[in-house]
Amino acid sequence: MKLDQVKKGQMLKIILMPDEKIRSQAIRFGIAEGEIVTCFEVIPSGPIILQKNRQEIAIGRRLAAQIEVEPIPARSFNPFRRWTANALSRSKQTS
Repeated sequence: MKLDQVKKGQMLKIILMPDEKIRSQAIRFGIAEGEIVTCFEVIPSGPIILQKNRQEIAIGRRLAAQIEVEPIPARSFNPFRRWTANALSRSKQTS
């Protein structure tokens, strides 16, 4: 799926940027292959607004049409899962 085909609210993994020019443009916006982002907004005939951490990034349609992404089910990605598991493990050891 291409980035210009995503829907608002979808979590995405950036899979492929086909050439060096597109890769360098995307890196300037703070995204690279392997990054997990959320589609914050889709402006009709306008940019795709992505959210990465607390930053919002507007990607133009032409650039978005060249970036391959993979939708991620929201339940499968939890950046706090590892932290929570480690915190629970530590609290059991101390008590």
